[in-house]
Amino acid sequence: MPSQRTLLPRSTPAAMGVSARAVAALLDRLEAQSVECHSIMVVRHGHVVAEGWWAPYSAERPHLLYSLTKSFTSVAVGLAIADGLLSLADRVVDVLPDHVPAEVSEQGRRLTVHHLLSMTTGHRTDSLAEAWQLEPGDLVKGFLRVPFLEVEGTRHAYDNPTTFILARMVERVTGRSLPELLDDRLFKPMGVDHAEWDRVASGATFGFHGLHLTTEAVAAFGELLLREGLWGGRQLVPREWVRLATRRHIETQQIEDWSENPDLLCGYGYQFWISRHGYRAEGAFGQQCVVVPSHDLVVVVTGAITQGEAMPAVLWDCLLPGLDDPVSAREDEILAERLRRLSLTPVPGSAAPERSIKAELDASVENSALPAGTTVILDPVDRGWLLRLGSLLTVEVGHGAWRESSPLGRPVVATGAWQGNTFVADLYVITTPHRVRLVVDAETGTAVATWSTVPLTGPDLALHLRSPLMTRPDVA
Repeated sequence: MPSQRTLLPRSTPAAMGVSARAVAALLDRLEAQSVECHSIMVVRHGHVVAEGWWAPYSAERPHLLYSLTKSFTSVAVGLAIADGLLSLADRVVDVLPDHVPAEVSEQGRRLTVHHLLSMTTGHRTDSLAEAWQLEPGDLVKGFLRVPFLEVEGTRHAYDNPTTFILARMVERVTGRSLPELLDDRLFKPMGVDHAEWDRVASGATFGFHGLHLTTEAVAAFGELLLREGLWGGRQLVPREWVRLATRRHIETQQIEDWSENPDLLCGYGYQFWISRHGYRAEGAFGQQCVVVPSHDLVVVVTGAITQGEAMPAVLWDCLLPGLDDPVSAREDEILAERLRRLSLTPVPGSAAPERSIKAELDASVENSALPAGTTVILDPVDRGWLLRLGSLLTVEVGHGAWRESSPLGRPVVATGAWQGNTFVADLYVITTPHRVRLVVDAETGTAVATWSTVPLTGPDLALHLRSPLMTRPDVA
């Protein structure tokens, strides 16, 4: 696990004009809505004034950001443009001619960096699945084969391949991979020493997904944006690009299958969402970096959040009214203690009976994380259990505590207990928002393993415990 490195100075809420009671009200609201958060960080006037992690999540642990990754790709595009290697008017067909299908449409030929950044290429819905079905080995070519039903530049549609193509265009004109470019120009100068990227089967980064960073690294990114690209006296990102990328370029509409949220209807920038207050970088399951320049405020949240209305609306309701209305130092201390004690709930139950069991997995249940017929073997060890899932996975499980293991390279943190004749364990894929609940029936010798939220890159647990994760979204 990488060592924790402080990127931002600390202060108290009161000293930065933040009400500790307002932050506490935010936590109350999240708990009342049963929102599963993994971390929260509030930055005001450049100082961290509130921070907390729900155990077993922790400060030094990178977390999968899902589509929040897109905003980092936007910055990479801005760097390439500033270097004179790319322009908003450059066409996909000119920069990536070897990825253009023979039957490309005239509209496909016209698509530019601007259209990709603003997601106004002419698709009405996300083209990812169809594009990969058309061209399993070339998402750029597949994207250009999906019919364009609207005139380019006229309608926004959330479309993941646009960001994948931007990443490939940046790599083509710079001669460097997206991680190499951002490490050199952004992460290392900021002091971010660990950025992990999931990759497609070819080894290329997704661009639209897959970046893992610590909560503080994301907060530092938000602060960089708030300061219009300035960090420690250095202009890491051109001021003009930050302003351009974070302003509204196109109206947005309610997206099918997404929860209704008024902040989704405020417009889209260049791989940034415009909010009722400021703007945000956002990823699936509640990964949020909210920047509010009018209040000199950055808020970062990670989690496994499925209630679409929770973020960022809860910030506007709870946090903004408490700005510039600080309370006593005692209230700051109460909040800090509460933040230190945040935890998800370990599996309730007993450590007994202390016996070994063997079961077979039933994969007929919805959201199964393991294939049918997987052998499940549970053996008691000191203050916990050793869990074997087939021939590949051996996981340590704690009782009333969290126990970590890395069976295939990526860590999993697990807790479990007996509930009568049933053994229950939660397996957190701790660098992601996801966890698996395992339930073993000792009487019938059967078990089920289901995701709390199924990863967007497929349900196979073993896949998500390999490092680096190399996959592509399931398009079957």
